[in-house]
Amino acid sequence: MPTVTTDDGAQIFFRDYGTSGTPVLLSHGWPLSSDAWEATARFLAEHGHRVIAHDRRGHGRSSQTWAGNEMDTYADDLACLIEALDLRDLTLVGHSTGGGEVLHYLARHGSARVAGLVLVAAVPPLMLRADDNPEGLPIEVFDGLRAGEAANRSQLYRDLADGPFFGHNRRGDVAQGFRDAFWLQGMACGHRAAYECIAAFSATDFRPDLAEVDVPTLVIHGDDDQIVPFEVGGKRSAELVDGAVLTVYAGSGHALPDTDRERLNADLLAFIDS
Repeated sequence: MPTVTTDDGAQIFFRDYGTSGTPVLLSHGWPLSSDAWEATARFLAEHGHRVIAHDRRGHGRSSQTWAGNEMDTYADDLACLIEALDLRDLTLVGHSTGGGEVLHYLARHGSARVAGLVLVAAVPPLMLRADDNPEGLPIEVFDGLRAGEAANRSQLYRDLADGPFFGHNRRGDVAQGFRDAFWLQGMACGHRAAYECIAAFSATDFRPDLAEVDVPTLVIHGDDDQIVPFEVGGKRSAELVDGAVLTVYAGSGHALPDTDRERLNADLLAFIDS
């Protein structure tokens, strides 16, 4: 099982698809793993790119550490992976929490190895409502997630999968397999890691990070996203990155790598190849 070892000894699992072509790194959402990106990884590798997808610490097959379940450490873990594989001319792609992770890596470690950035239904700039962020979501939303994680996380993941994550509560048309895969990946995430990551994705202020972006940037967001509302996430992120291209998926929700897979894959390939 391929892993890299971080500075504090954690083992970060990764998959390496394809053997040539410019590299792409795919970062997953909460409480998932690199499995969430497997279809996109195969597509991009089949179209001439080397694709790396990792399990964030505490998630999937990576070490379930007691500490380090916050964005600074996530970004530093990513730096260990990128440097160990000596990735250059790299496109960073992050979905949901993964969007915060790749953005924070870019701001914290610089863009010397990075050719482009893609934020897909991503959590930046700041999900939590504050005096200087009145458009954000109230703390009660995230306290509710924490309560569900603490009381019965299996049921929480089932409720998210059957409801707002895929938008199944809107249309009732999301395949059972997608919803089951969300639950399965969630249950593979460490309990403490999943609990602490709620604060990491909701309360981290990525506005300073967005101001540091100096590579071509694509922001993709559905305008019916019930997890990271478009007005809170993608719309504002695109406004804060000079020259960013904003692509809005009308009527789409949060789980774009599954529900809008063909369109997303095509948009990613066009951006990477450009």
